[in-house]
Amino acid sequence: MNTKMVPLPIEYSDKNVTAHGGLSLLKRFIDKIGIIEALDGFDFPKPGSNRGYDPSEIILSFWLGIWTGASRYIHCDWVRYDKVLQEIFGLKLMPSQSTYSRFLNKFSQKKNNEIFPSLQDWFFQKLDIGKITVDFDSTVITRYGDQEGSAKGYNPNKKGRNSHHPLLAFISQTRMVANAWLRPGNTAASSNCVEFMKETFNQCLSSKDVGLVRADSGFYSEEIFNYLESEKKNYIIAVRLYPNIKAEIIGASNWITLARGIELSEMTISHVNGKPRRYIIIKKKVEDRPNAAGKLLFEMEGYRFSCYVTNLNLPLDQIWNIYNSRADCENRIKELKQDFGLENFCLQGFWATEASFRLIMVAYNLISLFRHFALNEHNKATLSTLKSYCFALGAWTATHSNKKVLKISLPVKRRAWMDGLFAKIEAVNATFSYSNA
Repeated sequence: MNTKMVPLPIEYSDKNVTAHGGLSLLKRFIDKIGIIEALDGFDFPKPGSNRGYDPSEIILSFWLGIWTGASRYIHCDWVRYDKVLQEIFGLKLMPSQSTYSRFLNKFSQKKNNEIFPSLQDWFFQKLDIGKITVDFDSTVITRYGDQEGSAKGYNPNKKGRNSHHPLLAFISQTRMVANAWLRPGNTAASSNCVEFMKETFNQCLSSKDVGLVRADSGFYSEEIFNYLESEKKNYIIAVRLYPNIKAEIIGASNWITLARGIELSEMTISHVNGKPRRYIIIKKKVEDRPNAAGKLLFEMEGYRFSCYVTNLNLPLDQIWNIYNSRADCENRIKELKQDFGLENFCLQGFWATEASFRLIMVAYNLISLFRHFALNEHNKATLSTLKSYCFALGAWTATHSNKKVLKISLPVKRRAWMDGLFAKIEAVNATFSYSNA
């Protein structure tokens, strides 16, 4: 067999072709939601002249950049000259990097607080979810410039680097972001957490019934416990192992074996200047579970400990299992960083960066809704998987009988599958109903 490759001759064509023809699926889907039209009803910053872009055009173009793989504003130029993609989404022209910068720099704290909770609320009113679980978390975004608000603080992966320290709230049942705030990098873990919760419940999720709140140890404070109890919300919150908590753990007894190397106990403990509450203690034997999460206590070597405070009156193993399902938050944060450019879309101004940060969350929620209602076996696929699975399809436009059509390059054996996706989207109702089963 002759394996010598003969180079193919190179020729060029000015034929308009897109590498993202499968995004026509997403266009049909978001038309069902009506979000592009809804954007016109929000008080986004307006262009400086009559020739400027409408805010909805800028936002949609920004989302298109993200959905096609951009992680910086300069990357959005990849699709700026994609005439076919513009036709698919009804855009005459896509903004430049400088247009995004000018638009986002018009946002202020007041403008962000006015627009984004209301936009989230509009979105979630479209969803029939039932009683929901809200997971609160924080993350660290490392910065490599002198962006406003970036500062040295808690940064476990890049110690000593400037960073931002945002807060996030997720809806467990839908794998969506309920709310997101950017914070300076030197902000204390629990700072502004109550205010963030209030906005999440009262504005972003005003139409929803919150059945359970779960949170990491950054939300471990008496102020938060009191607030949640005053709102009659059930909660499970990870405990910071302060010295007084460690002392109580050392004295714990009546351990119940849950599984090999895992034991549970409970105690009634008072946080500093707080009232007595139920604490669930988890003890993991390092020999049996060498990769177990938790803290090592010098007083009890060979074990890792973690602890939750809760107002739920459920058996220990149920509390353990309910909280552990919260681990999906880490996957959501990972996807936001890797696939949606969460760490890299930043500008000099703090509120401009937060505006792009919160627009990314809406782009993420649209993809979450799409994959749940439009896909079958891939309804948990990441954006990077979706791009290779159904978005990255060559396409061009053609005219037949005076009617413009989109021609998608697809093998014959896959066309029935593609037709099925379009049919499923066409059958989607305006009310998106989730099952809590």
